[in-house]
Amino acid sequence: MAASPSLHTLSAPCAVAVIGAGVSGLACAHELAQEGLSVSLFDKARGPGGRMSSKRRPQATLDLGAQAFTVRDPRFAQAVNEWQLAGCAVLWPTHRYQASSSGWQTHNDDQRRYTGAPRMSAITRHMTEALSALPGVNMAFETPIVALTKGEAGWLLTDQHGATHGPFAAVVVSAPPPQAYSLIADWDDALAAACQAAPQRGCWAGWAIFAQPLPPIEGVVPNWHTVETGHEALRLATRNSSKPGREEQPESLSLLAQLDWSDDHIELASDDAAQQLLDAFTSLFPEGTTLPELIDLGAHRWRYAQPANAGRQSYLYSEQGLALCGDSFRGSRVEDAWLSGYELAQALLGRSV
Repeated sequence: MAASPSLHTLSAPCAVAVIGAGVSGLACAHELAQEGLSVSLFDKARGPGGRMSSKRRPQATLDLGAQAFTVRDPRFAQAVNEWQLAGCAVLWPTHRYQASSSGWQTHNDDQRRYTGAPRMSAITRHMTEALSALPGVNMAFETPIVALTKGEAGWLLTDQHGATHGPFAAVVVSAPPPQAYSLIADWDDALAAACQAAPQRGCWAGWAIFAQPLPPIEGVVPNWHTVETGHEALRLATRNSSKPGREEQPESLSLLAQLDWSDDHIELASDDAAQQLLDAFTSLFPEGTTLPELIDLGAHRWRYAQPANAGRQSYLYSEQGLALCGDSFRGSRVEDAWLSGYELAQALLGRSV
């Protein structure tokens, strides 16, 4: 579907709606707006980010989605280089560990990783600012789109408040497939089937903030950054207070759950999920270790955290002007999300990708 030669391409002054202000939607919107198309961006949240959003607590800021990302594709590398020059992306982590029943071992896969500075959402906010500086761009946050209507002049979008937006020559939906399905099911059977064929997995993401630094572990550098675990509940623990730009905040952890455990406990109360993830983290320390005083604990449930299966297509579209992009189609990495939006934009512009 992504290589169909019958796709009608877009050119200025076409108006395009992009639903979703995560990495994929922002990348797509930016490429289209750079070519002179009028782009309207909609998102249900108060600001951009998607699963790169950050949570602010009174004591600390925590990343509860993506913690860091790698770079493989030269097109994405160019974007990351620009983010580095802008100061919103930096190398991190450099002290990675893996914990098992035999203890903690350094974990190095020779991949350079980056994180947002001073928080992961700094990257999507930078992308939003770059997009807003282009002519013909409109943004509407806290505006959930609940329905599409096809009229003679193009697509009309209805938001949760009953307001209508449009018309648009094309609509790009970068939301997870279950959410995209509710918008496009009445209009395109092929895209609807593709959404149903892309099941998503949920994930619990907890946080814990302490009054003092964590106790040292023999053989582990004091300022370790991340630890991957084989615990049945906990997959990854990261020290947000070790991220560049957040050194002054107290000891603060993000605790990302195993996907299988999350699937089995997706309806768990958030307080219970948080406590179980903290208990799992505590078990990584030598028996008898007491962690510092806990000053904040909580958890966020991502119902659609990542695709259950690796994607076979970077994006999808229909000849009537509906298109889908996001990491749910290409893969679960930040790079996959960016490339999906970028490549969809190139296709809609009639360029080779």
